[in-house]
Amino acid sequence: MLLRCVSPMFTYGKFVQNNLPVLVAAINSPNFTQVAQIAKHWNPKWKKERRQKVIKIKLPSFEEKDDDPTKLDKEEIRSRMKEHGFLPQKPWNERPAYISSTSTIFESYVAPEGDGKYSAITKEGAKQKFTFLEKKSKSLMAVRKIKSFDDSFSTAYFLEEALDIYQKAHEALAAKNEDEIIKYVTEMAYPKITHNMTDKTIHWKFLESLEPARLVHARTTSVLTKDNIFAQLTVRFHTQQVLAIYDRFGRLIQGSEILRKDVLEYIVFEKHLANEYGVWRIHGKIIPSWMAPTDIAEGTYVLPKEKHDPVPTEPHPVEATLTEDTPKDVTSAQSS
Repeated sequence: MLLRCVSPMFTYGKFVQNNLPVLVAAINSPNFTQVAQIAKHWNPKWKKERRQKVIKIKLPSFEEKDDDPTKLDKEEIRSRMKEHGFLPQKPWNERPAYISSTSTIFESYVAPEGDGKYSAITKEGAKQKFTFLEKKSKSLMAVRKIKSFDDSFSTAYFLEEALDIYQKAHEALAAKNEDEIIKYVTEMAYPKITHNMTDKTIHWKFLESLEPARLVHARTTSVLTKDNIFAQLTVRFHTQQVLAIYDRFGRLIQGSEILRKDVLEYIVFEKHLANEYGVWRIHGKIIPSWMAPTDIAEGTYVLPKEKHDPVPTEPHPVEATLTEDTPKDVTSAQSS
């Protein structure tokens, strides 16, 4: 009984809400369906807000020119980028910079005069030892800095590694293997070690060490930022080697394959400590002013061929007499 009274009341309320005549309720009350014909308020004042609710999407065109960007000219590319809101292209190409080594040897080691000739017993040798101890404090601080980046660093182990790098770099240089050279030599030392190497045959052999390799100098420095640190260690090598250099014609121009030579060198090794994958490589070589200069091989050249002037041919004596003494009409008749 209650449902019979409630349902007409709800039906009457829906028709009043939609501004429909009440008599329609009596006709359509058994099968009533609400019609969505509500009069909405439309004000031009909110035209901009209504437009912002709609996102316009440009549908892609399936033309052949749009599928292949290489067929677009510069103006079409520029208008297309401007349409999509991209910045115009720059006229230059920017490349990332990677600093894998420094450009110089900072705080170069000053080798004592006569090193390798005096023993510790002599006066000059004792003076060298005392000077070396004075300069050892900065080197100890640099080694401590290296150990802060590499916990497994050891001076004894590094000297063995330095000797191995020294041998492999020279063997790669003798074999002219550029890919192997760059593994053991920095970018600064690469052009110096490969200079004047073309058209030459190099025979190099490491024989023995006269004295154990010794770390004589250690320094660290920062580049651009405080955390970007490079380390340089100077190692003293006193070894015996064999070196022979032949030119492109097979002539010996320097050294010998049967003679040993004592070689005293101060090699600088560098490592990028801030780089997790940094390795020790040969960075340079210190040549003291008191050291005797080595013989420099002279270049060989092919002399250019001399251009000889053509030898003038003398005319036949009969022809000479005819051309000088006889008239032109007579000579032409005789020739015919």
